Amino acid sequence: MPKLSLVVPVYKVQGYLPECLDSILGQDCTDFEIIAVDDCSPDGSGAILDEYAKRDDRIHVIHLTENVGLGRARNAGLEKATGDYVLFLDSDDTLSDGALSAIRDRIEATGDPEILIFDYARTYWDGRVRPNLRADVLKEEGPDTFSLAERPQLLDLLQIVWNKAYRRDFVTRTGLTFPPGYYEDAPWTFCSLISTERIAVLDRVCVYYRQRREGGNILKTVSRKHFDVFDQYQRVFDYLDAHEELAKWRAPLFRKMVDHYLTVLERPGRLPQDARAEFFHRASADYRARVPKGFTRPGGGRGHKYGMLERDAYTTMVSALAAVKLRQRVKSRTRTALNRSKRGAMGAFYQSQLRLPLDDNLVLFSAYWSRSVSCNPAAIDAELARLAPHMRRVWAVRAENASRVPEGVDVVRVGSRAYWAAVARAKYLVNNVNFPDSVVKREGQIHVQTHHGTPLKTMGLDQQKYPASTDMDFEKLLERCDRWDYSVSANQFSTVIWERVYPCSYTTLETGYPRNDVLVNAGSQEVRAARAALGLADGTKAFLYMPTHREYQPGFTPPLNLSAFARELGPDVTLLVRGHYFYGNSPHVDELRRTGRVVDVSGHARVEELYLAADALITDYSSAMFDYAVLDRPIISYVPDWDVYSAVRGTYFDLLQEPPGAVATTQAELLKLLSSGAYDSPETTKRRDTFRRRFCEFDDGHAAERVVRRVFLGEESLPPIVPFDERHHAPTPAQALELVERA
Repeated sequence: MPKLSLVVPVYKVQGYLPECLDSILGQDCTDFEIIAVDDCSPDGSGAILDEYAKRDDRIHVIHLTENVGLGRARNAGLEKATGDYVLFLDSDDTLSDGALSAIRDRIEATGDPEILIFDYARTYWDGRVRPNLRADVLKEEGPDTFSLAERPQLLDLLQIVWNKAYRRDFVTRTGLTFPPGYYEDAPWTFCSLISTERIAVLDRVCVYYRQRREGGNILKTVSRKHFDVFDQYQRVFDYLDAHEELAKWRAPLFRKMVDHYLTVLERPGRLPQDARAEFFHRASADYRARVPKGFTRPGGGRGHKYGMLERDAYTTMVSALAAVKLRQRVKSRTRTALNRSKRGAMGAFYQSQLRLPLDDNLVLFSAYWSRSVSCNPAAIDAELARLAPHMRRVWAVRAENASRVPEGVDVVRVGSRAYWAAVARAKYLVNNVNFPDSVVKREGQIHVQTHHGTPLKTMGLDQQKYPASTDMDFEKLLERCDRWDYSVSANQFSTVIWERVYPCSYTTLETGYPRNDVLVNAGSQEVRAARAALGLADGTKAFLYMPTHREYQPGFTPPLNLSAFARELGPDVTLLVRGHYFYGNSPHVDELRRTGRVVDVSGHARVEELYLAADALITDYSSAMFDYAVLDRPIISYVPDWDVYSAVRGTYFDLLQEPPGAVATTQAELLKLLSSGAYDSPETTKRRDTFRRRFCEFDDGHAAERVVRRVFLGEESLPPIVPFDERHHAPTPAQALELVERA
């Protein structure tokens, strides 16, 4: 049997769950089991658990058939636990390094106490770590084990279950279980502490308690569910009534009850306004029914509030809180004045437009900081024209890029009056990056964030770990992301990352990437047309080379000698090069360009057409690999600086270990792969298949339709994802030529 059993209840935490599990599995103490309870989670959490369980037999997954809530999910895990001690860990929190070893060693050093209490720290999205303010009560002073009567100040710790290790036979003997409800930790914590005779402490931070910016915290939720606190304290006092030997704890627990009730009343953002009086009167009734004989109220203002509860003086309480509300209103007015000042900088015209009604049939698109009409927004635009032609579709484009806009596209120049009118009045705003800080999110507006690639490199808040790669203001970043209503995802891998690194209140649309629909639906004519537009003759092998940008380099320098490389590939090969700009002024490159051996496609409007035209893709860390994989054509990873790139920017997986095909780290290796044909072998095909199943999960050719139906037409029932093995994709150039010749 393992020494430790960790019960991890799981519900809607797919963005945080891998980090939680990794923090357990990475411990130097290995004598544990994980009982993970999928509380009928509607997201991908259950699948994540199953994937981890396949890789580590210490993980046991329970899939509940209905959502039962945190307490009863813990009970389900507790029933399956076999360890000497049981720990509970919430699935968005993490263990500190070495935590389980420290817990195990302290348990052994203190002679197997019934409860071991350890420390924790709060962690925040911006990297702050705040210690437990009552860590002083965990000082390892005096006897190794003691009763609660010897250290009653332990009751002043936060009422949580996950900062303790419980001896399993103690839990069984006392019959402790978690009740349903919102505040289920209170009865478990209090009843266990007053029942034990042997407590030990560990003065060490073992758990990092995540303070989620959005969601996942009942304390930030305005709801009548906070009335659940009455049921939980009823359970506490019922336990006291059933155990006369514990009567000495009635007064301390009465004080904890009253303090808890007052906290719910005083903290903004918990009770609905129309429920506050009802809550107060119920709290007052509990006070009078449970006040112990001879109870002495605390002194000062706190004692005054106790008195108001005892007298059921709600009006007096409201008056007492008026000063606090006044200070809050002053702060609110200050914020409003600042916001008005910001809006004033945008111009009076924009302000006037913000006062006009929204146009329910106006959609404003933008892509790549308003540089082009492209990517996912362009694919959504086209599908919207098909399914909702009554809607007016407008694109925001910078003046210097206006000449590149396709004919027939309705454009507003960024910064113009027409632009500000569209930003202010469009019901829908669609972008693959964020709109500028100056854009105000109006009530009723719907923002769709489509993103522009599956991430290999770290994104969003994860970039805080790699400061050399960015000078981003992360607070401003999240303010921009707060405007999102929908986040489009191509695969669950991306979903998990987006929800963690952009922790805002949006809805994820796991539709696939709209821009990749053409890679599934294109036929031989589209492939032939794409090649003809690039001047590629029949029988020519075309390699599309797409190196990505390196933040640590002052400019874009392709890590490939283009002239020498193209020359060595031979006359039947054309190299399509797409970079931040075409690099190379040598006469050899000029000559190769004139002969068509090297084609600069950096300015090509639609990268999807380049994918259709190319026989294979050569790239490094670009998200192009994830999109091109939809075509099921060879992908070669040319990564001569992997060690530097992964260290400076950070990546979500090891590309050398999980590549989409062949890998080369030198130009000589790359040339050998291409010349010999080894880039397209049974082994590389197997790698590509694994890669495609993971990262092309939802790309079945109907992504744009799903987005349009869900966002613009309000449909809840969307076209189902086509099973992976039943999907088609565009023919290869050779297949397209064969089909034409047959015809």
